[in-house]
Amino acid sequence: MKRSALMFAGLYALLWGGSTAYLAAKGADWQFPIISLAVFGLALSGLAWALTRRARPPAIVVARPAVELAAVIGFLVAYAVGFLGYGMTAARAAFPPGPAQDLLVLGLKLTVHVALPALLLTALGARVAPLLAARANRPGFWPPLLVLGAILIGLLAVVSPSLKQIAATHASAATLAWAAPLSFVWIALEAGLCEEFLFRGVLQTRLAAVLRSEVGAVTLGAVIFALAHLPGLYLRGHAGVDGWSTDPVQVAAYTIATLSPLALLFGTLWARTRSLLLVVLLHASVDVLPNMADFLKTWAS
Repeated sequence: MKRSALMFAGLYALLWGGSTAYLAAKGADWQFPIISLAVFGLALSGLAWALTRRARPPAIVVARPAVELAAVIGFLVAYAVGFLGYGMTAARAAFPPGPAQDLLVLGLKLTVHVALPALLLTALGARVAPLLAARANRPGFWPPLLVLGAILIGLLAVVSPSLKQIAATHASAATLAWAAPLSFVWIALEAGLCEEFLFRGVLQTRLAAVLRSEVGAVTLGAVIFALAHLPGLYLRGHAGVDGWSTDPVQVAAYTIATLSPLALLFGTLWARTRSLLLVVLLHASVDVLPNMADFLKTWAS
């Protein structure tokens, strides 16, 4: 491994370790971050690397790396504070819980995560099309999709209360037959496409061009991804929300310790394949079961 890659990996380990230690010092949950790193950051990221060993990701040209990265970081700051911190609250207050609210939120998320970053890159003279490529017909796509997808869905079925929550909706088999795949498509758009296009396609590609290190882009991108959730969790959270605290440093430590390992997995897959479709579908595999009960209540009740 190149010296720069070791340096970036070491810096990430120090930051993650410091964040987890801070949580432990504050009496917060420090065990889940260790599980998250072990499962997503190490085991599944290593498996992703092995499953994509035949992949030959094409280079994505970034004409003005520093300028484009600065613009993207500026956008992310405004996005994290303005949209995640305040915009989502206003959007959900516009309609009561139900189909209208969900459609509004989906439309806003696609606008903020996909349309606006695409317009920003276009204004800077960058090409957006290479970021949207599916690459489903290239080596390295199907093995991680099938293997990791099955593992992620199976893991969430075991460790989360998702199946009990779905059963509590009393949805019939006929309802589940159409609602389950539609729920997957919905979460693939709302969470998968939105977050993966912005953080892996747009941000990580610029980080790799500036740092000249895929490992650096994956690790730093994972930290930025985690910290982007800080304003929303701190400003909109409450005592019943995991990770919330009146101490903003503790909330930042929580995001880095718990969320960045999952971003390491998706970042590794993006670096190895440059397939947006792959990371979108695997992202949906993580979120579909925890969100299916709410989908059933909204659209099948």
